[in-house]
Amino acid sequence: MSTLLEVSGVSVTFDGFRAINNLSIAIAEPELRAVIGPNGAGKTTFMDIVTGKTRPDSGHVIWGEKSVSLLGMSESQIARAGIGRKFQKPTVFEEQTVAENFAMALRNKRGPFDVLLFRPNAAGDARIAELATEVGLLDDLPRRAGDLSHGQKQWLEIGMLLAQDPRLLLVDEPAAGMTPAEREHTTDLLVRAAKTRAVVVIEHDMEFVRRLNCKVTVLHEGTVLAEGSLDHVTANKEVIDVYLGR
Repeated sequence: MSTLLEVSGVSVTFDGFRAINNLSIAIAEPELRAVIGPNGAGKTTFMDIVTGKTRPDSGHVIWGEKSVSLLGMSESQIARAGIGRKFQKPTVFEEQTVAENFAMALRNKRGPFDVLLFRPNAAGDARIAELATEVGLLDDLPRRAGDLSHGQKQWLEIGMLLAQDPRLLLVDEPAAGMTPAEREHTTDLLVRAAKTRAVVVIEHDMEFVRRLNCKVTVLHEGTVLAEGSLDHVTANKEVIDVYLGR
């Protein structure tokens, strides 16, 4: 495993509030990593920095074998470099079918009008079927995306991100609002995805994190408080005091 993403000494302040404070995190490829911590710990800001949404005041964010700085790149350049992000609320094209959503996401970028006039080809069909199988939506390809359950919309969006072949997938609270069965399926999906790429999951549900069975980073006040297995970090007195004891 080689280091894919290295965040080092990063700080960012909003209106006098230090949201990220000398943060350093390294993510390998492939790797599955969970990031936990209390509200306001800097978890979402960390993702914002990596994806170019927020510019830090200081520090370095280095990407890939060529050690490219992400800080000089736009959000779209960062996405094209291989970083995909899934927000907490699913954003799919509700009026289109599941198949059309996948078609829109496939790497040979098509505009929405192209998709409406989309004439399937064998390679595209095969890739759509492969993605749908991977996320568990093969039987739902003809369905309107708006008719899917909350969990299925989450899987569709993850599948649409996988269609872009990202090397790093950032996923924000995927288990929120899911049924136990949906959470189990989501766990399996993320574990499989992390066999061939880096997947970083922000999550509050400790049972979900336990099922991921991966390295855990605990953030507090914008810096790393503890890192290691879930058992290791949940036994840490500081982690109990600032997060688990609440």
